[in-house]
Amino acid sequence: MDPGVQVRRLSACETMGSATTICSDKTGTLTLNQMTVVEAYVGRTKINHPEDSFQLDKVVSSLIHEGIAQNTTGSVFPAKDDGDVEVSGSPTEKAILHWGVKLDMKFDVIRSESTVLHVSPFNSEKKRGGVALSKANSQVVIHWKGAAEIVLASCTQYLDSNGCQQSIENDKDFLKEAIDDMAARSLRCVALAYRSFEMDKVPTDEEELAQWNLPNEDLILLAIVGIKDPCRPGVKDAVKLCTDAGVKVRMVTGDNLQTAKAIAMECGIIASEADLTEPNIIEGKAFRLLSEKEREQVAPKISVMGRSSPNDKLLLVQALRKGGEVVAVTGDGTNDAPALHEADIGLSMGIQGTEVAKESSDIIILDDNFASVVK
Repeated sequence: MDPGVQVRRLSACETMGSATTICSDKTGTLTLNQMTVVEAYVGRTKINHPEDSFQLDKVVSSLIHEGIAQNTTGSVFPAKDDGDVEVSGSPTEKAILHWGVKLDMKFDVIRSESTVLHVSPFNSEKKRGGVALSKANSQVVIHWKGAAEIVLASCTQYLDSNGCQQSIENDKDFLKEAIDDMAARSLRCVALAYRSFEMDKVPTDEEELAQWNLPNEDLILLAIVGIKDPCRPGVKDAVKLCTDAGVKVRMVTGDNLQTAKAIAMECGIIASEADLTEPNIIEGKAFRLLSEKEREQVAPKISVMGRSSPNDKLLLVQALRKGGEVVAVTGDGTNDAPALHEADIGLSMGIQGTEVAKESSDIIILDDNFASVVK
């Protein structure tokens, strides 16, 4: 048995030998989960060196700093003994926080300058998260961060690199093309946006405040960043090994479909440009809206599912099994548990995986590496 795996149910080893398809996550399994901001747009201005704060007006910089420091589940810890600052959080959060630090963001100072009124946590359905802040002058600002095309759709204006508000109407196509261009180069695209809000409209009752749905319309776009997460070494060979053995590898990811396509090409899950058509490539929402019968017909053809939720992964596993496939599925989050449980072989991640995911799985991949699944 490969030292990279821990078997929780011995019968799973025999079943794994009969698997006809593997539904794999992208981030951290097919990729290294080492994310770095490599590109950024502020309005129509492309910041070629994303860490170069001199290209930005002070108003823009301060709002970006505030959006990064307050709308995060991560933290920045001061450097010790002349070392680098330490950053905690999910890989995406860490990448954006590192970018903020390079832009001279003073994390603790910024967090002390405003009070958090309410948080709308990021989740895999909405693909964005927000925070409402009360500032010293009784001004309320709401910051949003999330999947670039979803945040962009809620924006009516943007701040250019000089700090001037511009209508987004004439530039939306340019910004969409910028997102598609970054995604086509396998970058994860995240947008930061904000809006002002009236203090007297903020719920004062504690219970009402806890249930408050943060306004997410009429936003002002601050920045779009492209985050690189390199493909794992050895994954392409592992995918080829599976394909040669008659085992189809499918990628199921919450990322933009363009990003998913680029990584799938890089990993060898999609062999040629000719395969980049529906239903080989499908969005989770489109699959979800199909009838049960249609899902059973489409599922065997799917190679990549983008912008998917954990429930879409479950529907895919169910449809494949009904079609007679022996399905192995990877998962790391608590909400992946239903799909891991439903699959013939559930493969959880040893590093990024939650305890709930591990408990629902048959085999734990200790190094989170897709190549270890094949071994």
